[in-house]
Amino acid sequence: MPSDRNTPTEGDDRVVLSFELRRELDAIIGGNHHNFCYQCGACVAQCPAARFSDRFNPRLIMLDVLLGRSDVLLRPDSPIWLCTNCYSCYERCPQDVRPVEVIIALKNLAAEKGVAPDAVSTLTKNILKTGYSGVVTPVVHKTRERLGLGPLPEPPVDEMLKLLDLDKVGRK
Repeated sequence: MPSDRNTPTEGDDRVVLSFELRRELDAIIGGNHHNFCYQCGACVAQCPAARFSDRFNPRLIMLDVLLGRSDVLLRPDSPIWLCTNCYSCYERCPQDVRPVEVIIALKNLAAEKGVAPDAVSTLTKNILKTGYSGVVTPVVHKTRERLGLGPLPEPPVDEMLKLLDLDKVGRK
């Protein structure tokens, strides 16, 4: 038996709970609903990401949240990044857990800690620089012109940056 009761040894299959992740999620709007999950699995029923990916299962993500497994959830190859944000789980949940909002909170927490996938970090940098989520090339302008669309409006990047400068946007 190890000296620290919470540290499993090799061959020990005890589950070690950590409440740090849960406390962090409690401070994020939408993230605190994880506390209501009783693992019924209704969130998986119509989930397109779960249907087409062996790695994504919102019920298992919620279980990892309940166990406090930030080592699994907050990293670039985490299954949270496979969520399509379709809100099917939100609609199906009998407990109002809102798994998609918990997953979005996890994504924001991961990005805040600098452990988002490179593609997400690149996208975020582009939005902060240009106001657009995609790169606007001359081809985009020509295509809009050909389709009879006006020029793209100039996004109010300065206003957006002011909003994002609030003390931890989305925090209580």
